Amino acid sequence: MAGDDDVPELEQQVKIICLGDSAVGKSKLMQRFLLDEYRPQPISTYALNLYKHIAKVANKTVAVDFWDTAGQERFQKMHPSYYHNAHACIMVFDVQRKITYKNLSNWYTELREYRPEIPCCVVANKIDVHLEVTQRSYNFAKKQGLPFYFVSAADGTNVVKMFREMIKRAMEYKQNPRDFVDEVMQELENFKLEKNDATSDSEVDKVKRESPELP
Repeated sequence: MAGDDDVPELEQQVKIICLGDSAVGKSKLMQRFLLDEYRPQPISTYALNLYKHIAKVANKTVAVDFWDTAGQERFQKMHPSYYHNAHACIMVFDVQRKITYKNLSNWYTELREYRPEIPCCVVANKIDVHLEVTQRSYNFAKKQGLPFYFVSAADGTNVVKMFREMIKRAMEYKQNPRDFVDEVMQELENFKLEKNDATSDSEVDKVKRESPELP
């Protein structure tokens, strides 16, 4: 029988959303990172996809929910529920299509309308088609002070690195939220956990009273 040390303890749960125009490769990036692990779960109410992943961050087990637009970006504006409780955002553009890069400013404006403080990065996808694009300067990320990655969903370049770093940043944000609403939600979550622990202790005491032979 496995010991308690063999059972991973779930320390945190984080939500990471992906933004960008249609066909920039958002879903492909998630699938490349998760490989055989990925099994998208459709969220039918809003026509979105949810990818679940278990990660290790600083020896802690983290449940990660990756949210994918699943074509909703065609309607120009995402449903507010897409942003709700998100802890980090990955914005993607296609290096072959200039309009997808220009539209980053629209996506970023909408993101900050709903999630003004969460960490965000900019991802230049499909560099495998023309490697010379990695020599170009993309100033949007620099102007906004955002991390920038050249990646390829096709051959995997920088995909794992980018996702791991964003999971870490999502964890850091959840532990130290800079948004007032998030701080309130975190306090409520902590209160709920403390209440559940107290309830569990009370139930144990009740069982002991009813069964005196128990230690």
